[in-house]
Amino acid sequence: MPLLPPVLYHYFRTPLPYTRTLLLQEKIHQLQLAARRSSSHHDILLLLEHRPVYTSGRRQTEQELYAERARLTSIGAEFSIAARGGQLTYHGPGQLVGYPLLDLARTSPPIGIRDYICKMQKMIQSYLLRTHGITHVPSDHTGVFLDPVTKIASIGVQVRHRLTTHGFAMNVTKEPLEWFAQVVACGLVDVKAGCITEANGRDVRVEDVVPGIVDAFGTLYGRDMVKLYPQSAGELGEAILALEEDALAAGEWLRAPSLT
Repeated sequence: MPLLPPVLYHYFRTPLPYTRTLLLQEKIHQLQLAARRSSSHHDILLLLEHRPVYTSGRRQTEQELYAERARLTSIGAEFSIAARGGQLTYHGPGQLVGYPLLDLARTSPPIGIRDYICKMQKMIQSYLLRTHGITHVPSDHTGVFLDPVTKIASIGVQVRHRLTTHGFAMNVTKEPLEWFAQVVACGLVDVKAGCITEANGRDVRVEDVVPGIVDAFGTLYGRDMVKLYPQSAGELGEAILALEEDALAAGEWLRAPSLT
């Protein structure tokens, strides 16, 4: 098997607006498609937090979500319909989101979608156990569970032309939990959200988990991980820096849902 190029990773330190981040993923997807003809394209891992937002998957229709959109935006979150798999979920500060933008056809044979998702799930499980001593329980549902009714991480991906978008979300602090409590996340009626801070009994910041997740990602996918420097990354870097400017300009966000 030929040696695979490294995965370039970038961590955004300011929570990002969801819709603009979707546009960045789409931009990278188009750059990868264009550069793949000459095998000069890069695999990318974006690590970030979002501003408070509820997102639906492609299984749900606008009609089904009309009332939910009105209710959830009234408590202070954005609402967006995404092209990933899965159903309604939440993203926000205190949760590490990972968007791997990989070419699954780099290997021979290409990585299958099911295997790609399985590796992602094992990557999160491995990180939680090795770094925090947190064990998971097996589940029939996609994602990572601390017990049969407590979910700490979700996975929802999209693959087009064997190029991936969307990815995983792992709750780190307690901040996302109250937002999750306002919905039936991922269609799982009896399931609640958990987080690293509650599971191991000590405060952990999102920025603290980034190095370990990068290492675990490289190990599970068998890739070297190299930090991306936007200032020297051409059109890709310009798009990343523009999104970071947008995030700073957006200012503060609600720390808890407005329920009064």
